[in-house]
Amino acid sequence: MKAFIDEHREDYGVEPICRVLPIAPSTYHEHAARKAHPDRRPARERRDADLSQEIGRVFAANFGVYGVRKVWRQLQREGFDVARCTVARLMWQMGLEGVVRGKSIRTTVSDAAAPCPRDRVNRQFTAPRPNALWVSGFTYVAT
Repeated sequence: MKAFIDEHREDYGVEPICRVLPIAPSTYHEHAARKAHPDRRPARERRDADLSQEIGRVFAANFGVYGVRKVWRQLQREGFDVARCTVARLMWQMGLEGVVRGKSIRTTVSDAAAPCPRDRVNRQFTAPRPNALWVSGFTYVAT
C-alpha cells in the first residue's frame, strides 16, 4: 500500500488515498519515517534484525543442517539471551529448516487411471439412527 500511495500522492494527496484505502494516514507517515530513519524502528524489529544475522551465521557455519533447537542452543552457548520460540519464528521467516533424519514415508502411490470408489455418503457423516451408517478409514502408523 505504501508503494501505491507514494506513486499517487502528487496527484491525489495522502489523506484522500488513505480515506479510500483501509489505512490511517498516521500509519503511512510512521512507516515512511521508519524507512527514512531506521533508529525509529521498534526495539523488537531492531533486535530481530540483529538476531537474524546471528541465526544465519550459525546455520551456515553448521552446513545448513541445524534445526531450531540446535541453533538456539548454539546461540545460548555464545551468550545470546534469546527464547527458543524467537529462534523458531525468525528461522521460519528466513526460510531456514534443519535436516530431518530418517527416510521419508510414502504411504500412498496414487494412480490417476485407476477408478475411484464412489462416495456413498456424500460427505455427510451423521447417521439418522444407530447402525445406519458405517464409515472407516486408515492411517499410516509407524511401527
